[in-house]
Amino acid sequence: MGRKPDPAKPHSGGAASPRAARRTQPSPVFLGTALFVLGFVSLFTGHIVTDADWSRIRSRWRSKQIRNNEPINIWKSRYSNLYYGCSRRSTNFRSAVPENRSTGYLLIATSGGLNQQRIGITDAVVVARILNATLVVPELDHRSFWKDDSDFSDIFDVDWFISYLSKDVTIVKRIPYEVMMSMDKLPWTMRAPRKSMPDFYVDEVLPILMRRRALQLTKFDYRLTNELDEELQKLRCRVNFHALRFANSIQTLGEKLVHKLRAMGPRYVAVHLRFEPDMLAFSGCYYGGGEKERRELGEIRKRWDTLPELSAEDERNRGKCPLTPQEIGLMLRALGFSNDTYLYVASGEIYGGEETLQPLRDLFPNFYTKELLAGDDLKPFLPFSSQLAAIDFIVCDGSDVFVANNNGNMAKVLAGRRHYLGHKRTIRPNAKKLNSLFQRRNQMGWEIFSRKVKKAQRGLMGEPDDTRPGRDDFHEFPSSCICQRIPVNRSVRAQAGNL
Repeated sequence: MGRKPDPAKPHSGGAASPRAARRTQPSPVFLGTALFVLGFVSLFTGHIVTDADWSRIRSRWRSKQIRNNEPINIWKSRYSNLYYGCSRRSTNFRSAVPENRSTGYLLIATSGGLNQQRIGITDAVVVARILNATLVVPELDHRSFWKDDSDFSDIFDVDWFISYLSKDVTIVKRIPYEVMMSMDKLPWTMRAPRKSMPDFYVDEVLPILMRRRALQLTKFDYRLTNELDEELQKLRCRVNFHALRFANSIQTLGEKLVHKLRAMGPRYVAVHLRFEPDMLAFSGCYYGGGEKERRELGEIRKRWDTLPELSAEDERNRGKCPLTPQEIGLMLRALGFSNDTYLYVASGEIYGGEETLQPLRDLFPNFYTKELLAGDDLKPFLPFSSQLAAIDFIVCDGSDVFVANNNGNMAKVLAGRRHYLGHKRTIRPNAKKLNSLFQRRNQMGWEIFSRKVKKAQRGLMGEPDDTRPGRDDFHEFPSSCICQRIPVNRSVRAQAGNL
């Protein structure tokens, strides 16, 4: 593992150093580029760039530079209280079309694990709205790798789901018997292309739905574009962050585990650790396990006929390899989390078992999982992987800090939810830059390593200006659903206005 880090003191944030606080002068390159862009815009739009425009650009640049030099408060953004989730329907958003006047019944078959299905359910509601259709409660995936027989009502509060969205979309638990008996043919089945535009559903799906009265969309995951108008984006947020409430048995146990962690200490970090054999095989990465690892993961990789040949070294250099448990631990310690920090680890089967996890346990002895915290209370859920994932979701959602070693669906959905709830601290490892640092770990002292890790993680700590509207998955960065409060403090107000 290399040199073991000295116990790091918790970072409390605080004021920037005098050097950081000193008035920062924009570089000539930045100013020249900005002038060129503004001139180009003026040429083609007729908009004359004013002194106010130029002053605003310089102010934003300086504010960004100051924030980049501020010490990172590892537990909470100083700007988080300035933002809140806002997804209320506007007065112009018409009410849901009643069942007897809708264009037909839309059935949805979701695909994948719990959070992939959650994304599918969210988008299904929006598609039903686009089609003026009556949505039948989506059917969960029972056949994929996870092999979970749970139905919608086993995981989510179905009555709340229907009731909460009743003003947006009419939802029923099943197609009425008399309607089914009156249909000449079974519901039409089709699959939409990934990230389809609303026009696809209107032009290709709606005519069939109106002709057949019922239609099923299969493998419904990521079948709707990120680019929707603001009202439909807000509907996505109402579904994902409000309507999809877990079933009472799951919610109760999840909250119980959160309370147990809070009773041990005031704060905890949750880590979503994806290090299962199938995920590592799919990634094409190599973790130093010699011929045994290559053989075992190679056999698993054969399950996917269409996977290309990958260079493990190239994938790691591109930042495509999930961080190991030890690497996650080193990153957290380097950022400033001390070894008495309480750590909740959400994971499935770990490749290499306890031997792989031990370095993380050594770095953070206060190491807990749902199995350790729940004991016998977990037994009813053990046969159901999606219900276990839901419990992990609740505990991770309740954490002060959330970090994942991957960019999978749970990491995306939780990141989006935490942004929506006020930019709760959410760490996305910069795997590409961190990989280089891990490789050179033994060539530098701990202080230098820590400083370089903090620099690598700038912009990936869940700050409000980390989000990049239009460039990221909406489920991860729900920018249309985040509003800004007006701060009372003048200096904070000035910086907030430049975020």
